[in-house]
Amino acid sequence: MLTRRQFNKLLLGSLLLPSLSCSNLKKKKFIPGTLRLNLGFEPDTLDWAKATDSYSFDVITNIMAGLTKYNNKLQSIPSLAKNWTVSNGGKTYIFYLNKDAKWSDGRPLTSTDFVYGWQRILNPHTAAPYAYLLYPIKNAFLFNSGKLEDPNKLGVKAVNDNILQVELESPLAFFLNLTSWAVYFPQRKDIIEKYRDDWTEPKNIISCGPFNLEKWQHEYKLSLIKNKYYRNPEPQLEKIKYYIVPEQSSAFSLYLNDELDCIDSRSIPISEIETVKKMKETETYPLLRGTYVGFNVNKAPFDNKLVRAAFSYALDRKIFPKVLNRNEIPASTWIPPGLEKFYSPDIGCNYNPVLAKELLAEAGYPNGTNFPRVTMLFPTREDAKLIAEAAQASWQKVLNVKIEIANQEWKVYLATLQQNPPHLFRMSWGADYPDPDTFMTLFTSTSGNNHGRWKSETYDQIVDKAAATLDLGERQSLYRHAQKILLEEEIAIAPLFFNTQILLNKPWVKNFEFNSMDLVFCEKISVAL
Repeated sequence: MLTRRQFNKLLLGSLLLPSLSCSNLKKKKFIPGTLRLNLGFEPDTLDWAKATDSYSFDVITNIMAGLTKYNNKLQSIPSLAKNWTVSNGGKTYIFYLNKDAKWSDGRPLTSTDFVYGWQRILNPHTAAPYAYLLYPIKNAFLFNSGKLEDPNKLGVKAVNDNILQVELESPLAFFLNLTSWAVYFPQRKDIIEKYRDDWTEPKNIISCGPFNLEKWQHEYKLSLIKNKYYRNPEPQLEKIKYYIVPEQSSAFSLYLNDELDCIDSRSIPISEIETVKKMKETETYPLLRGTYVGFNVNKAPFDNKLVRAAFSYALDRKIFPKVLNRNEIPASTWIPPGLEKFYSPDIGCNYNPVLAKELLAEAGYPNGTNFPRVTMLFPTREDAKLIAEAAQASWQKVLNVKIEIANQEWKVYLATLQQNPPHLFRMSWGADYPDPDTFMTLFTSTSGNNHGRWKSETYDQIVDKAAATLDLGERQSLYRHAQKILLEEEIAIAPLFFNTQILLNKPWVKNFEFNSMDLVFCEKISVAL
């Protein structure tokens, strides 16, 4: 069996061979109407009821659509719904679907597709990690937790084929942001029930976004083709090719040889950052994304919050931007500066090596004596390894503890976090919608993405109250309180930094619009000179 490195060398060679055989090596090599991108890793799944990772969502958000969608300013605008009304003090939404909206097999979209999709996600048997994002809907939590068995009692109703009625538990200022996100997308009951676990394979999947899944050559490439029924707006591209090249040096070489049209930080080796910064097409943007060290609070010694606090205070966050060199913003807080009205840089365990040593001694490990053998896990990627090594060195220097580090391939890593999280793990989280709730609900007790297994009823109540509060000042106060619990009182995680994105686009790529959620919407992009 080929190793991952051998495979990618073959991939690189196969892509470059046609270029090297061209009689005119100076000729720019691009394919009109085709956009070539690097995903980096194989998507875990294209079932938007079960996806959790950005690699999956990069594809899903281009084959599907929701009631609303984001513009480049991250404002929710009409999509599959042409308009809507809000009544009952902000608790009742009536969505009027576009009558021209169709699935990729030509079948008209109906409100029943939304009802089925939301019921499926909330069905406990689906075990959807993102089910908690539908909890604002009336009775959603009760149904998802098994306390309510009748899905027809959920606050979602098909009034007729083109009208969808939604009842919320309480007013929610960002509900239209949620309806732009993947877990709120419609689903086809007939397709899912017919093909079951294989419904997302290219020969089976039916979608209603700007593109359809044409091919999925696992661990190599996904190909999307233009959806002839999509008119919101009509896609300018005929095809998108997503290559799966995890090795950043290989991906960067493909870009330099005009075999990829766009790349971002996941395709740029750390050793090439200085070179990239000098390239004329380079653009750098701040993201609504944070990277953190997670603690499994159910595994000793991290079931002791004194140990967690010691490990957080022992981290000098200024190290990470120096190691990665991508303009990261050091952080001990969790809500990023892009959500400026809720940004609180004073919150968290700022670097304090003296206090870190004292806390570890108080926990029973003076100067690291008798500290057990523990492992920090990270996904197989150069930058993730550098982060783990920097954290490992900090803990060794300040606390005199030796931490082992280990890596896993992306899919295996996700499965490990879901099933048996290690003592420590490196993770990042990007906004699913432009509101602090997306960062704070991550660590609620009902979140399927809360890999550290930390729970706090008080924290849950504060976050829930903040989501249902429309007053800005009160929301700010509530989120400050919640962050203090998360980061200072319980130390459920140790934030490291807020991420930035480096983008490089070839000159033949037109209408590429960046947003701080790092979502690449391809419907307006074109490839032409």
